Amino acid sequence: MVYHSFEDLEVWQRACRLAVKVYETLRECKEYALRDQMIRASLSIASNIAEGCERNSAADFCRFLHIAKGSAAELRTQAYIASPHRHSR
Repeated sequence: MVYHSFEDLEVWQRACRLAVKVYETLRECKEYALRDQMIRASLSIASNIAEGCERNSAADFCRFLHIAKGSAAELRTQAYIASPHRHSR
């Protein structure tokens, strides 16, 4: 795939939309610690994609994509914990 900037990457665009959605969804949440951590994790996904892309190194880009993936797993875990509809596995 040819791209000129991280803004061209669909994965970055989707990560930004996710961060906005998380922020909007949790705006009224009174569980401040969990809310803030979920917002930080969602912001980290898009931010790490952008930072890795701007490093101009395939190895760095790959490393930052792995960090973004870790942030996505962190956010999924927090969403699971915050969910009132948790099911035991």
